[in-house]
Amino acid sequence: MARVQRDGGDDSAPTTELPAVRDQDPSAVSEPVTGSVNGRKVPMATDKARAIPEAAVARLAVYLRVLSGMAEQGAVTVSSEELATAAGVNSAKLRKDLSYIGTYGTRGVGYEVDVLTSEIERVLGLTGQQKVAVVGIGNLGHALANYGGFPGRGFPVEALFDVDPDLIGIPVGGLPVNHIDDIPDICAKRKIAIGVIATPPTAAQAVCDRLVDGGVHCVLNFAPVVLQVPEHVEVRKVDLAIELQILSFHVARNAEQRASRRAAAARASSNGEVV
Repeated sequence: MARVQRDGGDDSAPTTELPAVRDQDPSAVSEPVTGSVNGRKVPMATDKARAIPEAAVARLAVYLRVLSGMAEQGAVTVSSEELATAAGVNSAKLRKDLSYIGTYGTRGVGYEVDVLTSEIERVLGLTGQQKVAVVGIGNLGHALANYGGFPGRGFPVEALFDVDPDLIGIPVGGLPVNHIDDIPDICAKRKIAIGVIATPPTAAQAVCDRLVDGGVHCVLNFAPVVLQVPEHVEVRKVDLAIELQILSFHVARNAEQRASRRAAAARASSNGEVV
């Protein structure tokens, strides 16, 4: 089986095809084809499957979080401008993202919060539970295993693994820790969909191989290493050091811009100009 490097770092690349997402060109029809969700008319899928860019998928997850908060506050409808502002994007980008799922809203009204929430949940695969296994029960693994927010968002943690004999059998977050040698068998039996790797980098590839052997097709990798996986396996990489380095770049750039503005103001002042 062919193996490829996956680090989850290319936000411009499309995802693999999402069966629930369909291609609908708004210029090709006078009105969107509609169906019913919760008794309301909503745009329905056409026949041609369409991939969604990774960056758009990430923003859909942000829109869902914002919509959930709005629903809790009793909001029934939301305009594209309101949703875009709350999500930290411009309204044109939001409308483009929502067009991938065939949702265009109603002129003068905006989007119905419950309908749009259901549509995004459908596209993100959140209409059912996605079972999670965490491998590496150190400080990060403990925090992930004990986090109570995952089950409510459709990601129940169903299995924990480590290599430390002192941890085997010890409950963490209500689940006993299993040995990593049991990953393929337990993941297959419990139908684990997502594997979270929170191990040292030297162990990450072997852990990933065991997860794949257990039928896991999606991996969230916290180890600072690029994983080799079969083509059908998706990997998302979370590297906090890289994120801090990116922020450091912005800190340095902002400092340079402020220094440049101060120097320009000083030169203008010395020339008698009003600044």
